[in-house]
Amino acid sequence: MFTDSVELTVSSGKGGQGCVAFRREKFVLNGGPNGGDGGKGGDIWFKCDNNTHTLSHFQRKMHIKADQGVQGEGRNMTGKSGDKKIIIVPPGTQILDMDSGEVLFDMLTHGQEAKFITGGKGGLGNTHFKSPTNQRPTYAQPGEKGETRSIKLDLKLIADVGLVGFPNVGKSTLISTVSNARPEIANYEFTTLTPKLGQVNIGDFESFVMADIPGIIGGAHEGKGLGIQFLRHIERTKTLLYMVDLASYRDLKEQIEVLKEEISSFSEKLGESKYAIALTRVDVVPPDEINELILGFLELLGLEASKTNEFNFDNQMPFFVQDSADETLGYDRTQPYLVAPISSVTSKNIEALKYSLFNLVQSDRI
Repeated sequence: MFTDSVELTVSSGKGGQGCVAFRREKFVLNGGPNGGDGGKGGDIWFKCDNNTHTLSHFQRKMHIKADQGVQGEGRNMTGKSGDKKIIIVPPGTQILDMDSGEVLFDMLTHGQEAKFITGGKGGLGNTHFKSPTNQRPTYAQPGEKGETRSIKLDLKLIADVGLVGFPNVGKSTLISTVSNARPEIANYEFTTLTPKLGQVNIGDFESFVMADIPGIIGGAHEGKGLGIQFLRHIERTKTLLYMVDLASYRDLKEQIEVLKEEISSFSEKLGESKYAIALTRVDVVPPDEINELILGFLELLGLEASKTNEFNFDNQMPFFVQDSADETLGYDRTQPYLVAPISSVTSKNIEALKYSLFNLVQSDRI
């Protein structure tokens, strides 16, 4: 089961109590106090691990506690400190304070560690309280209590390209075609119920990560459909691929406008991301209608078709890619970097899409 949000209560360990003891040895008169200190309580740590990809191993509202410190002993022996508690989370997990909503930590890279709360100090043994006027102290300090905090873990997947589209437009088919992801694919809406990540390989040594989320419908940012639940999983992406279905009963203009409006309404920053557009399912559109449909869509966006770009491997269909000759200026974020007609079933323009998306991802990595 995929879980991307849990509420937890975490407590660091209580410090061990100091010891009241006195030296008692043969031939040693008035040995004096020698009670040791209590051990320190265990700390709470978070650690990021690539081997986890969900928060489902946490039970809702569970209470995680670190070990307590052990009481001190005679002969000035300090008690054992409590073991720290390490909470393992997948990359992309944010730790938020339940009361203020503040993001305390953002766990992004494998092996990243962060100390959250410190365990209580161990109490002092009676040896610390001896003085010329009190040579036989009969008391010691109790250990300090640990700290308890209520937190929320939010998982936001980390990907280079996020797929955005209405239900059943071919997002899952595309990610299964270009990457190692194997999502469920079926001919009905909302087949995808949880986010999926896939690695898209470009040659032997280059790759980028693509994220597929459940389909978005109008009003998703207000809670309609499944969109609002999973839109946060593309918040970290710097590149969006809007998928517009050429064979849908929905108008092409309606599709792109609704999708962009939902993304901008959910996150203004995400709405300003670099983006590309894939016109899907060209294989089911009659050949005598396909060019007119694509050209009409490009005209709607105020773009001109180009068949000469190096990424256009299919010269029989209109294809648009921004001119990247002046890379110092970057790409115009108000326009799509790419508008490509594709078919995941017949692999039409899939290679062109992969390489052009990789170029767009690379422009952010430099």
